[in-house]
Amino acid sequence: MANVFVIVGMGDGNGMAIARRFAQAGFVIAMIARNETKLQGYQNTLQAEGMESHYFLADAGDRQALEAVFTAIRERLGDPAVLVYNAAVPRMQNVLQESYETLVSNFQANVAGALMAVQAVLPAMQAQNQGTILLTGGGFALYPSPDFVSLSIGKAGVRVLANTLAQALKETNIRVGTVTICGTVDASDSKYNPDRIAEQFWALHEAKTSEFEIVY
Repeated sequence: MANVFVIVGMGDGNGMAIARRFAQAGFVIAMIARNETKLQGYQNTLQAEGMESHYFLADAGDRQALEAVFTAIRERLGDPAVLVYNAAVPRMQNVLQESYETLVSNFQANVAGALMAVQAVLPAMQAQNQGTILLTGGGFALYPSPDFVSLSIGKAGVRVLANTLAQALKETNIRVGTVTICGTVDASDSKYNPDRIAEQFWALHEAKTSEFEIVY
């Protein structure tokens, strides 16, 4: 059975570039997001490029929906060899106007969903003593913004989650990492274009060192 690559939070920027990079290396792609029309488009694009992909519908902040799609992925494709958690709520809201309810809702997608996704793939990775878990980080983890307080907290949480998972799994062959993207993703930018960012994810997947983070 082919190696299975799962991306939670598939999109047309980093998501597509990362999925394409792993597909080029022979992985079968399983895409998770909420918008079926967009997912069908991504699948068509990858198929036209000769790459196998499948899509599954779920909101990253919905625990039951995520659990259901990971069960479906295992039944249809097999156990994932690589997990990328790319979901986030990029909402602009000043800290002085932030609400409790919205902050908690965003945290479910920004951080708690990542933990749930990891828990869904980890038992099989531990049984096989191999696998890769990569989380999409952001510069707000290092330089929080009062105008993006929810996302700043989310990216800080992702960074801590990746760090602690890497420590907890350091004696295994399961690779855990985060790419902390310190810039605005832009296809025309020489550094922060999705293809260059995707190479950072591939580098972490292939890395032989114990570093858990690439600050890019």
